[in-house]
Amino acid sequence: MRRTDASGKPLPPLPPKPRRRVRAVSPLPMRDGVSASWVALPAGPWARFEDFFVERFPLVPRADWRARMSLGEVVDSAGGPVDPQGHYRPHLRLWYYRALECEDDIPFEEKILFHDEHLLVADKPHFLPVVPTGRYLQHSLLVRLKRRLGIEELSPVHRIDRGTAGLVVFSLHQQTRDRYQALFRDRSVGKVYEAIVPWSEGVELPPVRRSHLMDDASFLRTREAPGEPNSETHMELVEVQAGHARLRLSPVTGRKHQLRVHCAAMGMPILNDDYYPVLRPEGPDDFTRPLQLLAQSLEFTDPVTGQARRFESERRLDFPQSAD
Repeated sequence: MRRTDASGKPLPPLPPKPRRRVRAVSPLPMRDGVSASWVALPAGPWARFEDFFVERFPLVPRADWRARMSLGEVVDSAGGPVDPQGHYRPHLRLWYYRALECEDDIPFEEKILFHDEHLLVADKPHFLPVVPTGRYLQHSLLVRLKRRLGIEELSPVHRIDRGTAGLVVFSLHQQTRDRYQALFRDRSVGKVYEAIVPWSEGVELPPVRRSHLMDDASFLRTREAPGEPNSETHMELVEVQAGHARLRLSPVTGRKHQLRVHCAAMGMPILNDDYYPVLRPEGPDDFTRPLQLLAQSLEFTDPVTGQARRFESERRLDFPQSAD
């Protein structure tokens, strides 16, 4: 039917409704807290399936891929096993389990602070990544919780750095996940962090730090640069003790490493930061030197239930011990 206004004048057609993304359904079940991953096969020169996997994932030996395929651990979207010697065919989606032969242990435990039918809030320890990354798989917050609760659709709706401790919010169902993610995208969440930084008498802490942040030459880091501010952090001095201060930091924006960069740029880098102001050589974790940054509280209106939510971490940052 043609649309018209009150006078009968034709109105332009409505724009088409956005197409909903169809979530790919894994033919492989969750295994030990790890959901199957998938890869779309591009056009390319590979003769066999195993050739593609060896080139795409160079840290996994060819013999391992052959063994996984022979055990039926690499399948197509219908669940059919992939023959390692089978002729390569582009445009397929293949599913597989991620695995690590050797994984570093993280000897600290997370705590579930809240869990209902839609939402879970966990209190993450330092050093534990939120999701599998690099040399961490079983020792990631997501896999630990999925293994513990058996909820395959569990997914974080925001992230904090591996070195940061504190609150992480998870959605339990794919159907409502975007509504929780939208809270963080739309800056509808009140976020408060705490940090321990070096402190000198007479320093004046600005109430707000605004700056333009961009990727450093090293992708690992972020830096301040000239330009229109795209980051904003509200700052408050909480207490001072023996040359260090506890700061309350409330980020308005959520740029990569924002709080760490803002503190370092003011000459007060967060205690035990291996990235700012100087990137230290990569090495084993020193569990005696956790980054003194804590995601302390979150506050928002639950988009599913309409309830006001406020969560506080049970962890606490400690001032360094004096030498005497």
